[in-house]
Amino acid sequence: MASSRMTIMGTRHVISAGHYLAAHAGFQVLEAGGNAIDAGVAAGIAIGVLQTDKVNFGGVAPQIVYTAKDRKVSCIDGLGVWPKAVTPDYFIRKHGGKIPPGVERCVVPAAPDAWITSLENFGTMSFGEVASSAIRFARDGFPMYPLMSKFIHTNRASYEQWPSSRKVFLPRGRPPLPGEVFVQAELGRTLQHLADEERKAARRKGRKAGLRAARDAFYKGDIAREVERFIQREGGLMRYGDFAGFKVNFEPTVRTRFGGIEIHACGPWSQGPVLPMALNILKGYDLKAMGHNSVDYIHVVTEALKLAFSDRHNHFGDPKFVKVPIKGLMSDRYAGYRRTLISAEKAWAEMPPAGDPANFTEIANRWMPAPQPDDAPGPGDTSYVCVIDRDGNAFSSTPSDGSNKTPIVPGVGILCSGRGTQSWADPTHPSSVAPGKRPRLTPSPAMAFRNGRVHMPFGTPGGDVQAQAMLQVFLNINVFGMAPQDAIEAPRFANYSYPGSFEPHPYFPGRLHIESRVDKAVGEELAQRGHDVHWWDDYIWKAGAVCAIVADHRNGVLHGGADPRRPAYVLGW
Repeated sequence: MASSRMTIMGTRHVISAGHYLAAHAGFQVLEAGGNAIDAGVAAGIAIGVLQTDKVNFGGVAPQIVYTAKDRKVSCIDGLGVWPKAVTPDYFIRKHGGKIPPGVERCVVPAAPDAWITSLENFGTMSFGEVASSAIRFARDGFPMYPLMSKFIHTNRASYEQWPSSRKVFLPRGRPPLPGEVFVQAELGRTLQHLADEERKAARRKGRKAGLRAARDAFYKGDIAREVERFIQREGGLMRYGDFAGFKVNFEPTVRTRFGGIEIHACGPWSQGPVLPMALNILKGYDLKAMGHNSVDYIHVVTEALKLAFSDRHNHFGDPKFVKVPIKGLMSDRYAGYRRTLISAEKAWAEMPPAGDPANFTEIANRWMPAPQPDDAPGPGDTSYVCVIDRDGNAFSSTPSDGSNKTPIVPGVGILCSGRGTQSWADPTHPSSVAPGKRPRLTPSPAMAFRNGRVHMPFGTPGGDVQAQAMLQVFLNINVFGMAPQDAIEAPRFANYSYPGSFEPHPYFPGRLHIESRVDKAVGEELAQRGHDVHWWDDYIWKAGAVCAIVADHRNGVLHGGADPRRPAYVLGW
């Protein structure tokens, strides 16, 4: 299968990121002696400047980190919580069960704490050092690229409703055109302020004191006060105390084995377990014998994902608030039971029932929205970065939070994370709204290991498509033997037969979208099996933008790929 780019190889370090300038920012850090965590954080912060249509420094940043020295896998949730003032029935009483755009859906920004926590625990460099490229991109600007320009144009009405957002994203009274220099001066000043506060403290008390000072400058200083004033003025619930009392969590990963590979994903506070749960079901099939993107292959992969999404909908939520039977959901015995619900001849025409892993019985689906007739399910907002360095450390992160549904805070240049869009207004849902509770997050990086060593950090943007795109690239590499770039560029498919993660949680029973490079006869046979087949273009950004690095430990070579469906790039040395 011919790809448009070659797989990039290196023997020292490789970085793959959702924007080419972010990849370069992280690569500079690696060349300056920083490790994978320093480089990943540098690229992640840069993404929060370069892709502010879909990622924000005031958003989320879940991370999986591997430190080679102690062979330890760590996961930072990078996810904010609902403010103390919200009540479980707030959106039912005030908005008839809707979670509207604007500041009422804001949770505490977690990305700044996540980046700094990662540097403090696993990095070697200062915030100012790793943020220097992002500061320059914000202060001096960067060339606008076509996909972001088109997104701002398409969502122009959303940006126009808030003067602060209009000022940033419509700087000449219109969306920036591709090739025009796009400046975010207030964001640059905010990042520089954190670096300045860090430098003053580090001069007196050392590196870690400096990092804590940078964090406090965001969560306990003028920035938090300014965000509080704006949100209070706009009618939101976030207050200074919500900022000052916040801290990201170290969370256990969920993991499974597939063909001698151990896969780690984020826990059920996110949609992370969907990927390993689907892999558990697919263990029972000879996927290679079916043939890549054959009728049988697309059918069983889609049906396995439907079953995993059904369990996501009915079980997943913040484990601090709801009891998630994750051990049972991840077991091979439960996967075997779920596998019996897949028919080789007939697709589920709707979302299958969830399962009870305690007794292997079906659970009737609840909280089901009316089927959505629209022809175009909406994509999610996100980006991604992964790194492996010369010492075998690895970093995998999916920073996020789009700017078209939540206003920019004037004078600060960030938004206050609108990730509340991924909660449910119904207090009985596992991912319901509650004070101090995390929404169920779509961004979900992953990392795979072979023989106890890093094999493959990987991830993608794409909302509910994330687990689906990641699963297909993982199988392309580890079942069909493709090189990373070939695996990433191969035609993809995605189903929407579940309530979506984003408010208003749209539901498209049986819907399956396929990139048009797949043979039309395959789509026709899938339709005969009951799939509601829709054709995408040959390459489409809605199918995700996977980045991955595969480590060949025998030859000492790192192989990196990045998705041309978006402005992702990979660099190696």
